[in-house]
Amino acid sequence: MTSAVRAVRGRLVAVLPRRADLVDMRRDPRRDLLAGLTVAVVALPLALGFGVSSGLGAEAGLATAVVAGAFAALFGGSNLQVSGPTGAMTVVLVPIVGEYGPTGVLTVGLMAGVLLVALALSRAGRYMRYIPAPVVEGFTLGIACVIGLQQIPNALGVPKPAGDQVLVVTWRAVEEFAQSPNWTAVGFAVAVAAVMLAGARWRPTVPFSILAVIAATVVAQVAHLDGAKPIGDLPSGLPVPSLSFLDLGSLGSLAAPAVAVTALAALESLLSASVADGMTVGQQHDPDRELFGQGLANIAAPLFGGVPATGAIARTAVNVRTGASSRLASLTHAAILTVIVFAAAPLVSRIPLAALAGVLLATAVRMVEVGSLKAMAKATRSDALILVLTAAATLALDLVYAVVIGLAVAGALALRAVAKQARFDEVPLDRGDHSAEEHALLAQHIVAYRIDGPLFFAAAHRFLLELTEVADVRVVILRMSRVTTMDATGALVLKDAVRRLRRRGITVLASGIRPGQRQVLESVGALDLLCRDGREYATTPEAIRAARDHLETAGLLPALPAPQPAAPTEEALR
Repeated sequence: MTSAVRAVRGRLVAVLPRRADLVDMRRDPRRDLLAGLTVAVVALPLALGFGVSSGLGAEAGLATAVVAGAFAALFGGSNLQVSGPTGAMTVVLVPIVGEYGPTGVLTVGLMAGVLLVALALSRAGRYMRYIPAPVVEGFTLGIACVIGLQQIPNALGVPKPAGDQVLVVTWRAVEEFAQSPNWTAVGFAVAVAAVMLAGARWRPTVPFSILAVIAATVVAQVAHLDGAKPIGDLPSGLPVPSLSFLDLGSLGSLAAPAVAVTALAALESLLSASVADGMTVGQQHDPDRELFGQGLANIAAPLFGGVPATGAIARTAVNVRTGASSRLASLTHAAILTVIVFAAAPLVSRIPLAALAGVLLATAVRMVEVGSLKAMAKATRSDALILVLTAAATLALDLVYAVVIGLAVAGALALRAVAKQARFDEVPLDRGDHSAEEHALLAQHIVAYRIDGPLFFAAAHRFLLELTEVADVRVVILRMSRVTTMDATGALVLKDAVRRLRRRGITVLASGIRPGQRQVLESVGALDLLCRDGREYATTPEAIRAARDHLETAGLLPALPAPQPAAPTEEALR
């Protein structure tokens, strides 16, 4: 067996389920079963609502919650994660449905699943931890706004206008409502949202979403309200797995949407798993296993007509708060939703769309953590700017572009802050054993500069400007022992600065060059310029002595007098 095959096998074994997972599920099954039941009750209206919002219908949301929820629970890297359709993914899917239709969404989900498995096997999960907090907060705020705006047509009881831009669609829906108001739909949406928001503050553990939806459905059926349009017929069961939707000829054009869905699924799932870890003691998710589980979930869900899935922060939080301790809770949630699909499809089909819109409006409001936003805004101006730009890009563009923009701005601001740490200061010469007169003469011809911090591309050109403006002296000594890092750009700029000084007749010496700096300086040809006559100076006093020797040779300094013998002591004279 070759080393490559052994490496792939080892990575595959690392992401597969373990015996410890089964042991954990046997530890406290009663609490896990109760938590799974609670999560299923909360997840039902969300799955229906996100399925409708995605454009594939409520049945697609239910299929996703069942299939993806089960696969992610079995193969994922978190004991507490609950997966299914989410608002963030819905935001990405709407334009895909508009351009490629339902089959395009199913194909994209399958492709994203394969890409997620590839990311897991390449151990890419650990890199997700480097996403800055302001990007995550801005991303979440933008998603909440988009989810809320997407519900406006159903909340107003008007057909969804054509278009992909959520702001444009919302405005058209408002215009249509103004021409023909549907106050029944508005009443249902507002009532359900109000009950959920008030109930969450009063009794957080009670599933007010399902209670509000049931009440709205009963009222709509008893009162025969015309303005309460129902979901419509649902199949009584999951469809037979099929690949009939797959069009191999369209794979090329769907590559970009698939990458976008993959990035979002990875980001949201790992973020949700991290949130679950933070809410518990002793739980720690495996990011690569989590990507693997989400990959299998997204491969399986399209086969049953489901949309792409991710870890769901809200449902995961409910799972943790209700006492879940193992994967059994997530599996129970999927099993109960399966029973609902088979046994209660006719009842579920009567739920008013406006009631589901109210559920999602309340969900969007609860996604916004005002305290976190205030903390980010007050932290630094850079954090506030990153947050606002990411949120605005999420609203105006799409989620992947928003994250890319947020990361780019965060990276640029971080580099700017690091570059500002680089300092270039003149330091006084050490008097050593020189007399006051000799020291003053040396100071006329020799100047020493200390470089502190990183010397890399973001700070290099400022350094070049300062160094080349050195006054008319004969020798410049660069103290480099405090340079923390140096890249090729910094070394090239240093080389250019030394050449400019030499053209002015100024000799440049360096002291304290570290081994890591030597490699970079040598690679661009700057080391020879800094080490005059092939000599390196470990300390600044050595460089100063070499500079004095150079000035003596040039006739600019008198030769040092021969050392005088010490006067004999009184004891020696005796």
